Amino acid sequence: MQDTICNFALDTLCSLLKIDSPSGFTGAAADYVIQCLTGMGYAPVKTLKGGVLCCLGGKDASNGLILSAHIDTLGGMVTQIKGNGRLKICKIGGLEPNNVETETVRVYTRDNRFYEGTLQLCNPSVHVNTNYTQTARSFDTLEIVLDEDVSSADDVKALGIEVGCFACVDPRTKITENGYIKSRFLDNKLSSAILLAFAKSVKEENLVLPRQTWLHFTVYEEIGHGAAGTCPAGVTEIFGVDMGCVGDGLACTEKMVSICAADSSGPYNYDGVCALVQLAKDNGIGYAVDIYPHYGSDCSAAIRTFDLKHILIGPGVFASHGYERSHIDGMKNTYDLMRAYTLLSE
Repeated sequence: MQDTICNFALDTLCSLLKIDSPSGFTGAAADYVIQCLTGMGYAPVKTLKGGVLCCLGGKDASNGLILSAHIDTLGGMVTQIKGNGRLKICKIGGLEPNNVETETVRVYTRDNRFYEGTLQLCNPSVHVNTNYTQTARSFDTLEIVLDEDVSSADDVKALGIEVGCFACVDPRTKITENGYIKSRFLDNKLSSAILLAFAKSVKEENLVLPRQTWLHFTVYEEIGHGAAGTCPAGVTEIFGVDMGCVGDGLACTEKMVSICAADSSGPYNYDGVCALVQLAKDNGIGYAVDIYPHYGSDCSAAIRTFDLKHILIGPGVFASHGYERSHIDGMKNTYDLMRAYTLLSE
């Protein structure tokens, strides 16, 4: 991965992370992706679902390849405006109450204004609540305390906040001097930035890809149907670029690219996995092969709808669906492996 492309990917990642985009509220993130691709000279289109589809060109249109990443994230939605002016929310995707307590959130009105607040335990002061440590954290025991002078439901409604408004958790992005990338929602804005960086390199290097190659930025992956419903004619394979899991029993670290052999939807295409492993070995790419028992991807959704080969890789991400951490090396290794596979002639 060239330094200029690496820097572009990091800058793009930081820009994407600044855009709140839980599943169902992804318009601004999709518009940003379209703006990036249009600026490179491509002609992206927005799908009916709200995702972004873009052709990078390529020779063989009868054996097309789709590179898929998702720009939707976890989040919340207002389910009740309480009489004291506090907000109860439900989760969108796998948002965990145990690791969002005390986080800053933004609540968006339907005219796209937002108000900040904090997700707090009901009665959160340890000097007042004698049951503080015994209380199980759930979205029944947590509430949003708005940073506004509100003390009733009517006060909140006067701001334009209603049931069904989106509540977005601040990502708290930080890149350390030694290359660690820390933020919520690296799943999957990190790999989305990698795809955009690849699109930039294809243009700048005037690459002619062996297969007609598409980018698909999906917007409902976190709730299970991101890549279902959209597949250009001639595509025979989906290459998912998501997050690689880091944790007990797994070999991957944040500095590696993870090759997924199987997840909760079953095994990935065996020949494709073998090809990825060989490419990683041949090109000196730091990799690991792992199985993710509690994981599903856009590939999982696509193969239930379309007759496709499917493979999945991603940079190692620690503390997935929490305050996540990866590394620039993991980003580089993921880019290099995806590029090598995309340029592979069959």
